Amino acid sequence: MDGQVINISLPTKLLKLADQVAQKEARTRSELFREAIRSYVLRMVQWDDVFAYGDKKVKQLKVKEQDIERLVSAYRTKSKQ
Repeated sequence: MDGQVINISLPTKLLKLADQVAQKEARTRSELFREAIRSYVLRMVQWDDVFAYGDKKVKQLKVKEQDIERLVSAYRTKSKQ
């Protein structure tokens, strides 16, 4: 694997928990941290996509901030029917 070594500081309790999880999953500490970072970064990218979609729709529909609660409430009421 092409990689770069980094140094990080963690609270002792968090490191112990991470080591327990790594041992339970038969992974190295590095594998666990790589997966955790990958998962976090991918989730952030997905949230960025969600917000970008929302911004696009707000502009298309010309929704005002004061209308959002009413629109969400109306949608929820309609979807329960």
